[in-house]
Amino acid sequence: MIAPGTSTLTVGGVPLRVRVSGPPDGVPILLIHGIARSLEDWTETQDLLARTHRVISTDLPGFGFSRKGRERPGLTAFGRAMAELLDAAGVTEPAHVMGNSLGGGVAMTLAVDHPGRVASLTLVNSIGFGAEVNISPLPMTYGALASLPGLRGTFGPRARAAGAQTIRDLFFDPALATTEQLRHAGKLARQPDFRATFLGTAATLGAPVVGVRTGWRRALLARVAASGIPVLVVWGDADKILPPRQLDAAKAALPQARTHLFADTGHMPQVEQAAAFAELVGAFVNESALRDGPGGPPQEPAARA
Repeated sequence: MIAPGTSTLTVGGVPLRVRVSGPPDGVPILLIHGIARSLEDWTETQDLLARTHRVISTDLPGFGFSRKGRERPGLTAFGRAMAELLDAAGVTEPAHVMGNSLGGGVAMTLAVDHPGRVASLTLVNSIGFGAEVNISPLPMTYGALASLPGLRGTFGPRARAAGAQTIRDLFFDPALATTEQLRHAGKLARQPDFRATFLGTAATLGAPVVGVRTGWRRALLARVAASGIPVLVVWGDADKILPPRQLDAAKAALPQARTHLFADTGHMPQVEQAAAFAELVGAFVNESALRDGPGGPPQEPAARA
């Protein structure tokens, strides 16, 4: 399951795992994964988009196979790391940034904290639009504990059961919750910085103990709405992690945003609906890139909720 062609770039003095593909002179796209996940969530979509764009995916600091950064994990630190990653990758023009779940919050933070770095935002089942989030720290904690000497017998079966349910909750199609997916998630949970990064990030957001806090959400969405950056919000209609009714909240908070709801799809449309997703977001990127060029602003995309 490990994505081909990964390497590392030093960002803020810390090596981050990255995958860069596509023509070097292509319009840049940055892909950001969700909490407790890795750049592998973007593999098929990256391959499709890289036919015509320069595409960069990365493991956020402390997640995937990247080591943690020097700052406390959270949206501000992750957003700064993404700006520094674009520098390290030699991206000087504004990038089209796509973020899934936590990655959506990171993408929005990058856009408003680092003006001029983001040309458009694609928010995929993104945090920020509601308090409800159905994710437990227990599978992550058990996964980390199960790797410790002397505790494998105590936590191993419990970790596997909790982890398997977490993977199943990501998808509408149960066939996608493969043994390979579970094994990959287990490897991620056993990385040295994973548990501290997961729990630290969740604490800054308010999830999952008290629900995603209102304060930072309102402030961030207000800044995104005022930025004038083109936004596309997509969701899966069977998302068990962030309920699809949060798409209605996104429409209210970002009235100028384009939206799309994928049928029979869970928390990661870029995995379950890779071809349709890549077609939709590729068209949005191209339209956003041309909106101030000859011929005036682009037409509305055909697919819209």
